[in-house]
Amino acid sequence: MPQSKTQPVRVRFAPSPTGKLHIGGARTAIYNWAFARANNGVFILRIDDTDPTRSTDENTQVILRAMRWMGLNWDEGPEVGGDYGPYWQTERLSLYREAALRLVAQDKSYFCFCTAEKLEADRKAAQQRHDPFQGYQRTCRSLDKAAAQARVDAGEPYTIRIKVPEDRGDLIVHDAVHGDVRFNAKELDDFILFRSDGTPTYNFATVVDDAAMHITHVIRGDDHLSNTPRQIIVYEALGAPVPTFAHISMILGADGKKLSKRHGATSVEQYRDAGYDPEAFINYLALLGWALDGETTIIPRDVLAAKFSLDHVSKNPATFDQAKLDWINASYLAEKTDEAYAREVLVPQLRAAGLEEAGGDPVGSASNDGTSPADAIDDDDAAALLHSTAWYELLAAILKPRVKLAPEVVDKARFLYESTDLLYDQKSVDKNLAKPGTLAFVQGALDGLRQLDDAQWTAQHIDEKLAQVLEALETNKRKFYAAVRVAVCGNQVSPPLGESIELLGRELTLARLAQARQYAQE
Repeated sequence: MPQSKTQPVRVRFAPSPTGKLHIGGARTAIYNWAFARANNGVFILRIDDTDPTRSTDENTQVILRAMRWMGLNWDEGPEVGGDYGPYWQTERLSLYREAALRLVAQDKSYFCFCTAEKLEADRKAAQQRHDPFQGYQRTCRSLDKAAAQARVDAGEPYTIRIKVPEDRGDLIVHDAVHGDVRFNAKELDDFILFRSDGTPTYNFATVVDDAAMHITHVIRGDDHLSNTPRQIIVYEALGAPVPTFAHISMILGADGKKLSKRHGATSVEQYRDAGYDPEAFINYLALLGWALDGETTIIPRDVLAAKFSLDHVSKNPATFDQAKLDWINASYLAEKTDEAYAREVLVPQLRAAGLEEAGGDPVGSASNDGTSPADAIDDDDAAALLHSTAWYELLAAILKPRVKLAPEVVDKARFLYESTDLLYDQKSVDKNLAKPGTLAFVQGALDGLRQLDDAQWTAQHIDEKLAQVLEALETNKRKFYAAVRVAVCGNQVSPPLGESIELLGRELTLARLAQARQYAQE
């Protein structure tokens, strides 16, 4: 029974909390979320935690954190509620049992008392007979219903098996990605719906839930395609509409093998902790098997939510490309406004590194714009910041084009948080500061910058003054600027010099140049 075309789209992401949320699961969540948003539908998060040996509440919390970090807001599910809860399978066990017993009463399923030893003996006998069908031999299918119920009432262990209709023709999965996929129903045995320990099987519980929650589209990995014919049998037995299936391809590593730990980070939280931007992360994972138009690479979240469609999902496996992810991440970071970059990237990373701490006097310069640290950055803890809004936004502006990952800002900004006694990079010193003639470079920069007062301490005035010093010295431009850079930043590789000196402030810059002069004299 197909879904009604007029029924609102309802999709679900149903992870098992047996571990962290990995790349493949994250992409499945993204596709479900985007499909719901593009079709004005409902996105449901359901926790399929019926594996008692591996499912933990800790893992559930990991999944929820990962979903929140990615910004995949769900309309129904944990912490949100909804009309079709509960949204944990362990809280729905009575519903599965009721459904299984209802099928028994309708003669669509039956009690099976075959022991593990009996099943193994039957399997071996089928092999010896060269029987083309070596699944369950349906030993208990024809048992008298009253007699079977009596055995159940007496406490005999049992399972509940589906009655696959003997006259069921081929099962055709109308897959939105792979097209029609045909399965021979005669190859299906009467599979178990309810185990002897009182727990439902995956293929039963997921169908009961999807039917109860009115799921219209099941978007999941193609490793589940082989489960689909069994699930269709259950839908038909329950008299429930069969949803539209869309099985998305697996993700491969660069070696052509299924993505795994050997390829590096695989869980969402590992990428979060590495400093990836969630918007860039969503963008890249969406491209692993889906394309907007075959050309566009940067696809903002709102575009994805408006334009995602299943007919643009590829049936071929996708290859995870770390370099492409890094490029997309750098693009997203560079496109942030200075204010957003300072608030979302710069300050959190500096705090995490211990460079920005609550209390204490500002290191380096006082603010040049007249504002206090308490005015800086729209943040509940703004009073703990050492500098003004303008200071952080200037630093953001010069760092944005120079980092791929958020944590990289720490090393590039560290020189701003060191005292007068700057820790030099020895290679930079040997190459640029410990050479004949560098004393004149440092002394010239020191004398020139002393002529600027606090009001003039801007990158523009600093660059102009250094250019005048260079002209007066009539020396090599590269050598001059390299020496000054190492003197004030400690390294020959740093952000633009004028902006760096502005951020350092007048007092600290002059002190560092004086220190470098002494070093050069010695």
